[in-house]
Amino acid sequence: MSAAPIPTAAAPAASAKCAAECTRAAELGAVLFRNRGWLPVPFFVVPLVVPGTQTAASWIAGAALVAAGEAVRLAGVAAAGTVTRRRSRAVQRLVTYGIFGWMRNPLYVGNFLAWLGVVVASGVFWFLPVAALLFALEYSLIVRYEEGVLESFFGREYLDYKARTPRWFPRPPAEPESGPHHWGEAWRSEVSTLLQYVVFAGVLVAKQMWLAR
Repeated sequence: MSAAPIPTAAAPAASAKCAAECTRAAELGAVLFRNRGWLPVPFFVVPLVVPGTQTAASWIAGAALVAAGEAVRLAGVAAAGTVTRRRSRAVQRLVTYGIFGWMRNPLYVGNFLAWLGVVVASGVFWFLPVAALLFALEYSLIVRYEEGVLESFFGREYLDYKARTPRWFPRPPAEPESGPHHWGEAWRSEVSTLLQYVVFAGVLVAKQMWLAR
């Protein structure tokens, strides 16, 4: 899974879904989860097509948010592995160490910071609250689905982890756990994402130059 922790040991077979995975919210989240590659579209299209006020301050603040978001994502991918990009329900291990010990959904938190950074850099500031609400709606449903799946697979082990670890806002774990981090794999996995931000920045500059004619 990409938000809730991905497994660290072989997961038991989950032939039946738990009640949490069968709620209406989880079912809607499953649809969004399978199609989440399309979710960033409004966060990039609106800043590109709507006129905004780009300044040095907006670029610096936007770049800082994107960098912070990517740092959080890298830490999550390094711990969980590139399986975070899959679309299937299957999981293999529950990751509760590293940044997953601070929060249960670091990849989505990273996305939120980076996508808000894109909006800030564009200077389309009225879209910020809209973007935040849209993100909250979409990813709250996705997380409901993922949490149900992880409960189906891991039962009490996941529920204990869920009880001690915040969903969104990071908090130092009471008893930090250690585990492997594959930073090289994480960097390679994020190369395409980083290139997309570079291309987007170039298009934003071109947009500003065109509007200034």
